[in-house]
Amino acid sequence: MGYRVVVVGATGNVGREVLNILAEREFPADEIAAVASPRSTGDEIEYGETGRMLRVKNIEHFDFAGWDMAIFAAGSEASKQHAPRAAAAGCTVIDNSSLYRMDPDVPLIVPEVNGHAIDGYTKKNIIANPNCSTAQMVVALKPLHDYAKIKRVVVSTYQSVSGAGKAGMDELFEQSRNIFVGDANEPRKFTKQIAFNVIPHIDTFLDDGSTKEEWKMVVETKKILDPKIKVTATCVRVPVFVGHSEAINIEFENEISAKKAQSILRESPGVMLVDKREDGGYVTPVECVGEYATYISRVREDPTVENGLSLWCVSDNLRKGAALNAVQIAELLGRRHLKKAA
Repeated sequence: MGYRVVVVGATGNVGREVLNILAEREFPADEIAAVASPRSTGDEIEYGETGRMLRVKNIEHFDFAGWDMAIFAAGSEASKQHAPRAAAAGCTVIDNSSLYRMDPDVPLIVPEVNGHAIDGYTKKNIIANPNCSTAQMVVALKPLHDYAKIKRVVVSTYQSVSGAGKAGMDELFEQSRNIFVGDANEPRKFTKQIAFNVIPHIDTFLDDGSTKEEWKMVVETKKILDPKIKVTATCVRVPVFVGHSEAINIEFENEISAKKAQSILRESPGVMLVDKREDGGYVTPVECVGEYATYISRVREDPTVENGLSLWCVSDNLRKGAALNAVQIAELLGRRHLKKAA
């Protein structure tokens, strides 16, 4: 007997990826409901590449009673309104928005990193999915932290426009086309031109001069990995459609060589080490699209601090940064708690 699974926000970028990944990984679902805003009600959406079509249901009228789990990929407003309703009906919520991430009664989960923390979901019947840039970083940091204990992380991100949704992808496409043909090129989704440019600004500014995206990386890393780790981040939007990249500098309490780090990462869950010191011996965002792994390259020692390393980290933000991690949480929830499927 399998699960009954709801995908909320099924018509968006992340929602579609959730459906794709559920199908790809042959998640044991007896029934899948595609749910979205009223404007999408009645539309049909494919369940992965199975050829099976799902008719989209209206979130405003959807009854979560009798459903086992709901993966929310519709933003904070939808989660605020409907996630408690689903949880109260006995349907465990896996929420991809930022709404519940720092709630002390809601576990924030990356299965390869802190899967055991999922046991705390019963307090609110809600599990939070972390920010896309945090998710891939902690997958890289966890095995190194276990070996040499991380003191401080300095990270600069190179985040694709898909992190801003379909509107962000459309703007990059339209601006690139307009530049080539000489048409007007005013930004709408982003604060400045994104085509052939980079923007050191993601989400809103805070009083200390950092952005909310940067704050998320700090507090989420502490909650997921270790509250003692010091983190500073600079988050930058780049003209890439899919795939987030990060340049990460790490300072450890204990000695660790680049060679040892490579050996550890090579055997770590969720990590693919591609680190040849030659032309093309590293992974770029284009190559990670559609993949499950978090790719690590350019591992090297930092001689400016004691016990320091630098590395390059790339992942498909729509997958590990969002949809894949949510499905992995669903799989973990099933194994540890629901246990309905064989």
